[in-house]
Amino acid sequence: MIQIFNTLTNRKEEFKTIQPGKVSMYVCGPTVYNYIHIGNARPVCVFDVFRRFLESQGYEVIFVQNFTDVNDKIIRQAQEEGISPEACAEKYIAAYRHDAEGLNVRPATVHPRVSEYMPKIIDFIQTLIDKGYAYQIQNDVYYRTRKFTSYGKLSNQSLDDLVAGARVEINEAKQDPLDFALWKGCDESEQHWNSPWGAGRPGWHIECSCMAKHCLGDTIDLHAGGHDLIFPHHENEIAQSEAANDAPFANYWMHNGHINVDHRKMSKSEGNFFLTKDVAETYGYEVIRYLMIQAHYRAPMNYTIELLNACKSSLDRLYQCRDTLKNAIPNAPAGEITPEAKADFEKYQKQFDQALSDDLNTADALTAVFELVRELNIMCTDGKTSREQLQAGSDLFERLIAVLGLLYERKEESIPQEVMLLVNQRAEARKQKDFAEADRLREEIYKLGYAVRETRQGVEITKLSS
Repeated sequence: MIQIFNTLTNRKEEFKTIQPGKVSMYVCGPTVYNYIHIGNARPVCVFDVFRRFLESQGYEVIFVQNFTDVNDKIIRQAQEEGISPEACAEKYIAAYRHDAEGLNVRPATVHPRVSEYMPKIIDFIQTLIDKGYAYQIQNDVYYRTRKFTSYGKLSNQSLDDLVAGARVEINEAKQDPLDFALWKGCDESEQHWNSPWGAGRPGWHIECSCMAKHCLGDTIDLHAGGHDLIFPHHENEIAQSEAANDAPFANYWMHNGHINVDHRKMSKSEGNFFLTKDVAETYGYEVIRYLMIQAHYRAPMNYTIELLNACKSSLDRLYQCRDTLKNAIPNAPAGEITPEAKADFEKYQKQFDQALSDDLNTADALTAVFELVRELNIMCTDGKTSREQLQAGSDLFERLIAVLGLLYERKEESIPQEVMLLVNQRAEARKQKDFAEADRLREEIYKLGYAVRETRQGVEITKLSS
């Protein structure tokens, strides 16, 4: 049984899909006006793991993630760069795809763009006007928030609290301070689309309501994103969608926690703002992915250099286990899988699945992986474990790692001939009991970026991480 913490009900619930064996999942994507920062990378990685886990459990997942390619921020960035808004959006969509690929995030089933849905967005807004949930003032259209009586149910805020806390945009033209824009009129010299209300562009919130409906239906299983999107973005999506469709919008909502940098909120003004691509230049994308899943997704995360280095060390251990297995399996004796090992493998698989079934607890899932690693390392060095048992352990290890989306960055490389020559010379020196020469050759091998050690299964050669 899979359980998730549903933001809508503020409790952990059993995950039940609308259609048996199928999951409709919408995750808010980037507004493509700049490169993504490490805070953006967290939901990208976290919900990729959830998708992979659902598929490992036999679900067919329809995963939708939008690109907001029409936005005032894009227009301003385009002006700064001296390019068109369309070219600006394309530039940063390509940059996002590069980062996502680096993070080993699988492409969405559908990546809808706002610019491709403009006629449907206009129709959606017209439906809200026709139902009395929206109104036009000059060339703008606003949503009549107080008409949607359950507004605030996701963020657990009352309408009066929102007004008192000034968490709304003040605009004297609106009928009510709580009302928000569905369509924003603009001059025809700007990027615009023609509509019944004049030239303009859609508001931010309406796009996701429209694209979710047309990609997944009136009611979807799961909507996800960062904690900062709960209000106003996701709250407004619910109001728009349920008013227009006369149906619940999403049955489950998942939101990941925010990221601090050295215990301070990340911001450009604080000077602690890190782009994903810049961190990857130093540490590699895989370390970033590991960072994003080493803690529970709902918990706030504190980004530090020490934590990045710890994540790198953990990845090194996983890669070392893979290398050790690769070396041990061909040299191990033929035989059966012992009942004890079979029971242990089943235990680790169950422990891993139970962790991810319990509100996507990736931290506990990694604990299960490292317990398996410890067991496999013992098996590889005892000189008794059968080839078949080691292969079964390796298969389990790779299955679990695949769900987490790890061990993809360091590609297997052939060992250089120069290194192999030194390895063979060292083996001969050891055979002649010339251990001083063997030690000297070990140092030469180390200088070339490789480590060599003797095991019961033979000589093991490992490339050192940079």
